[in-house]
Amino acid sequence: MTSQPTDILENLLTSTHRLTRIAAQETGRTTSPAVWRTLAILTTDGSMRVGDLARTSRVSQPTMTKLIHGLADDELVRRIADVDDSRAWLIAITPKGTEALAEWKGQLATALGHLFDDLDDDEWRVLDHAAQLLSTRVASEAVSA
Repeated sequence: MTSQPTDILENLLTSTHRLTRIAAQETGRTTSPAVWRTLAILTTDGSMRVGDLARTSRVSQPTMTKLIHGLADDELVRRIADVDDSRAWLIAITPKGTEALAEWKGQLATALGHLFDDLDDDEWRVLDHAAQLLSTRVASEAVSA
């Protein structure tokens, strides 16, 4: 019996969340997931105001403001003037933030290696195809949102 699309998507969502949690726990790092989520949003969506960033990250604006202060202190983000509104600021990821996020993603992938080290070439091709398909779909959704 073939799974229904909603069942496949549900399984995919559940599995990816579990993979992320497993990988994060295995790295031993204690950095809040909100830090990595914020840096990832700024990487994919570009600079944005604190309120928009809070909505996208699904946290309150005061929580995001506090998070941004810490990220700015660590030089992972910077505030830039909003050319559309001189009273407002945009938050942008810095090169140091981009580097930190890339390092974190690498650590996550490495931490998961043991779960996949027995896959054969065909299985890796299937995962590669699925990853590319997902990447394309979420990128096109971000553009249309």
